[in-house]
Parts: sequence; C-alpha cells; structure tokens
Amino acid sequence: MRWKDRRQSSNVEDRRSEGGGSGGLPGGFGRSGGRMRLPVGNSRSAGGGLSGIIILVVLFFVLKSCGIDPIGMLTGEPGSGGQVVTRQTTNNGGSGTSAASDEMAQFVSVVLAETEDTWKGIFESQGLDYREPSMVLFTDAVRSACGYASAATGPFYCPGDQKVYLDLDFFDQLARRFGASGDFAQAYVVAHEVGHHVQNVTGILPRFNEMRQRMSQAEANAMSIRVELQADCFAGIWAHYTAQKGLLEEGDVEEALNAANQIGDDTLQKRTQGYVVPESFNHGTSEQRRTWFARGLKSGRLADCDTFNEPV
Repeated sequence: MRWKDRRQSSNVEDRRSEGGGSGGLPGGFGRSGGRMRLPVGNSRSAGGGLSGIIILVVLFFVLKSCGIDPIGMLTGEPGSGGQVVTRQTTNNGGSGTSAASDEMAQFVSVVLAETEDTWKGIFESQGLDYREPSMVLFTDAVRSACGYASAATGPFYCPGDQKVYLDLDFFDQLARRFGASGDFAQAYVVAHEVGHHVQNVTGILPRFNEMRQRMSQAEANAMSIRVELQADCFAGIWAHYTAQKGLLEEGDVEEALNAANQIGDDTLQKRTQGYVVPESFNHGTSEQRRTWFARGLKSGRLADCDTFNEPV
C-alpha cells in the first residue's frame, strides 16, 4: 500500500508507554461490554435475531433526508452521544517504542485517516455527518469502556467509547502464527474494526447488543456471524475507494483476502484444535470472510453488504 507521506489521523491515542501488563487483570476478556473483535484462537461471541437489520441503515439515511436527526435515536451505548474529545497524535519515539513500532504506528494512523475520508464521503453523499472513531494503541493490556482487555484478545472495537483498540504486536502474530503478512493484511484488520464503528453509528450494533441478550447461544452465534461478515464487507468498501485513489500495490488485495482466510472460524479451529465445530462459529468461515470482503471491494456499495437478508 502506498501510504507514506499521506495524512495521519488526529484521532489516535498512543498509550504504549503506559505498559499495563496482563497480570492481575480480571478474566473474561472475550465478550465484556459488547466488544467486537477479530478472533485470535478459540473465541466466543453472541448475536441477535435481527432479520431485516439492514433496514436500520436505510432508515438512518431516510430520517436525515426528512430533517430528523437520527443520531440520538440510534445510539444507545455509553459515551456515544458526541464527537470523541480525546485526540492525540501518535508518539514518535516515546518510552517503550522502537523505530519499527513507530513506523507501524504511523502506518495505522494513515489507514485510519483513509477510513475517515472514505466514510465521511459516503455519509456526506446522504447529507449526514460521519462521527469519527478514535484508535487506542496499547501494550499488553488496556482499560476501555467495555472493560479490561489483554493483548491476547486481539484488536477490538468498543461501542461504549467508540474506539478501536490495537496492540501493534498483533501484526507480528498475524504474520507468524496465522501466515497473514503484508501491510494490506494489517490495513484490513483496521478497516474491519472501523466497519464495526459504522455499524454502531448507524444503529446496527446497539440493536444487536440489545437483542442478543434474549437469544440462545446458537442463535447468538449465527447472528454474530452476520455482523462480522458485514464488517468484512464494509472493510471491502474502504478497499474499493482506496484502490480508486491509486494507493494499492500489486499483491495488496491478495494479502487482505489471505488474512480474511486465515482468521476464518474453520481455519482457526483446525489450527488450534485439529477439528471444527460449526455450531460454535461466530465470525464466519474462511470462505465467507473472503467472499464478503471481496463483495464490498468489487462494488463499493452499502446495499451490497446486506448480510442480514441474504444467504451468507
């Protein structure tokens, strides 16, 4: 990806120098507070019976076009009622960082900025304002509005504070443990989590978190898959517009598709336990994740990311 010398987001909080350590933190990082994350091994998530949820996105834009502000109607999470206040640029050379990690911090800041431009343009085309998420860079462990999380949780989005949380060491794990190397594989991870933010500000995640409390585990898993696949499709939409800018290099798309493949539930379960348990899937199979990312990439249209009314 051609990212150097491009704008870096001002919505990055660099907490890496704070350390944190995972010792002594409470357990149960996987689902605390409605956290939406990429799987890094055996994981559990929940969903909700939300057939027709894509209508919420359409309603969001229709209400706005009628002069009704839907933001207050659609955001029910703590801390979701306004623009993120805390904004810091990344730390270039702070304690506990290295030149390589600082370059990676700059890279993810550029990717976040590119997602801001893409989603701002999409929202503005419908007469809406895009409320930008923040990204928190941390080491080992972090506190969020969704609770404590260790680096082992993997990257996640917290709807309660509208922030993406990322330990940059995850990218080493992504390459070495999962065989998904390359900067556009890393960009896909960021874009997926931002996809959850788009779901949040359009009302999908609040509704999802509300309804999953009344679902069985099987129903929750099934709906969680649809939520995750839509975030993959939204990541594909971002990649579509990034390609139009001429920022993609040869092999970038393949890197993202390979990353989607490597973190599919079936592939992860085969790697970690040697067999698959389909009823426990909660993010989607490798084929599903590739398919929905590719779909968003091809069309760049929100309407083509309706994972709730179409077979997945």
